[in-house]
Amino acid sequence: MFGILKSFETKYGYLKKKGLTIEGLAMVDVKKKKHVIKISRPLIFDNRLIPKRFEGLDIKTNIKLGEDLPVEFDIDRSQPDWHKTQYIWAPERFLKYVERCENEIKIELGSVEMTKSEVLDALCFGNFEEHKQKSTQLIKEGKLPAYCMN
Repeated sequence: MFGILKSFETKYGYLKKKGLTIEGLAMVDVKKKKHVIKISRPLIFDNRLIPKRFEGLDIKTNIKLGEDLPVEFDIDRSQPDWHKTQYIWAPERFLKYVERCENEIKIELGSVEMTKSEVLDALCFGNFEEHKQKSTQLIKEGKLPAYCMN
């Protein structure tokens, strides 16, 4: 399994220059002995460059929350149950952010010719529409709170 991690680092290590951190292997299900490759990246990062799976392992991606987030993602995380009332990665937040800062995001991504849809895909886990559909389904199931403006 460490060979798979080394192979991933060899293939995607160049993305470290863009803010990617390869954290290593992690076990996400002890009973099934399911492992993932765990990575983190900044909010402004082209997620289309990272696969969802690599050599049989899922890729678990986290956005680095230590950085200053744009106002669209600014929620009060000091409350113990903030995640029950606000979904920080709501599709609406990405839309508002891209509407406000599209040109700056394109420049930071190094691709000023991107369409708005491509910018959303890049920021939003590789596929904005897929994220939107999944979020909508999880809201219907009561697993995520519905989006509400701050």
